[in-house]
Amino acid sequence: MKRLHVLALILAITAATFAIAGSHDVPNLQGRARQLVTDLASGRMNAVVAEFDARMRTALPAAKLSQVWDQIQDQAGKFEAIGTVRHVQAGAYDIILVGCTFARAQLDAKIVYDRKGRVAGFFFLPAQPVAPARKETPPSGVRERAVTVGHAPWTLPATLSLPKGPGPFPAVVLVAGSGPQDRDETIGPNKIFRDLAWGLASKGIAVLRYEKRTKRYPVACAKLHDFTLKEETIDDARAAVDLLSRTPQIDHRRVFVLGHSLGGMAAPRIAAGDPHVAGLIIMAGNVRPLEDLMVSQVLYLARLDGKLSAQEKRQIAAVRALRAKVEGPALAANDTVDVLGSRTPGSYWLDLRGYHPDTVAATLHIPMLILQGGRDYQVTRADFRLWKRALEGHTNVTFKLYPSLDHLFIPGRGPSSPAEYMKPGHVDPRVITDIAAWIRTQPGRHK
Repeated sequence: MKRLHVLALILAITAATFAIAGSHDVPNLQGRARQLVTDLASGRMNAVVAEFDARMRTALPAAKLSQVWDQIQDQAGKFEAIGTVRHVQAGAYDIILVGCTFARAQLDAKIVYDRKGRVAGFFFLPAQPVAPARKETPPSGVRERAVTVGHAPWTLPATLSLPKGPGPFPAVVLVAGSGPQDRDETIGPNKIFRDLAWGLASKGIAVLRYEKRTKRYPVACAKLHDFTLKEETIDDARAAVDLLSRTPQIDHRRVFVLGHSLGGMAAPRIAAGDPHVAGLIIMAGNVRPLEDLMVSQVLYLARLDGKLSAQEKRQIAAVRALRAKVEGPALAANDTVDVLGSRTPGSYWLDLRGYHPDTVAATLHIPMLILQGGRDYQVTRADFRLWKRALEGHTNVTFKLYPSLDHLFIPGRGPSSPAEYMKPGHVDPRVITDIAAWIRTQPGRHK
């Protein structure tokens, strides 16, 4: 499986654009969803598009849908069979997940129905296990309680993991990567932020993790015509820091921000101007622009097998055209940028155009720990070198490279690929030990 995760990543950086459903006959929706996938696999694109709402028909007409389907099969292998069909109720939302077996991957077709029974969201994701075989309770001595981050209309459900004892404890806010991430930063069967929260809390450090705004409020986010990184990540991370700074069991002078991937890229911006942030931990945070990452990822995965197909050449051309558009002088805030069939506002890209995380980081006076997996193909050693170059001479910055770890900081061997994200694993204990040791050496901000 070659380019599957690139497609998922590119779709994930956008705000979900769902017209949300509810109160339908679930068996009927499941049958319709099964038929929709059957029509798609049989090449009956017009029948599939007939199920779409007006916005979906405009964004993904039959010709483009056919191209996307070709891309998926080029990535995951030939479609073979439909498996389990599941219904997910999220508030008033009706979401049908159709398990699909391809020659090289298991995917879920995620189909969202609006109030009129039309398809208002349709895309493929790596299959999520129905019942992951993972420990579901925190380690002995770690206590967890439900809290809420932020204020109406953007309140976010969150979990605070506390170590054994009365405190006060140093604390970390976990800031997730791109896409509508849950509080555990679940990727396939892996839960990166749960591993970090439980591991750090076991070592005496409190951890706060929360649902991303685009996960909790996809419709409201999609309606924001001036949506930017601020609305996606910055505001909620600062609200989480503020919550910890007012929590009695927390050492208010030692509240740190840990950002992974996009969260790591955003971390300097979160800390800039926020006096409560005592330091930053950046895990696989990119310095290069997102559009450059897209191009490099597509090239990397296309070349994994040592040859380029015609379809791969078309995708490379398409992602380069996307980069040219988001970097072009004609881009306006109210433009819609089509990213492989998913829509993003021009405001998002214009905001990122003016943000350089390494430059902002160099202006900060707080300590930083920058971590990089040596096998990471999404955010690579090139970004790690850019952090080093920007922060050269900063005596309060520590760099650590883990040669055997991938983008999720899970160990592996050989060239990294999307397939390994679907294998159950855990964040390497060395990473958790190093983060905890670094935090313990930090004196914290002055009162």
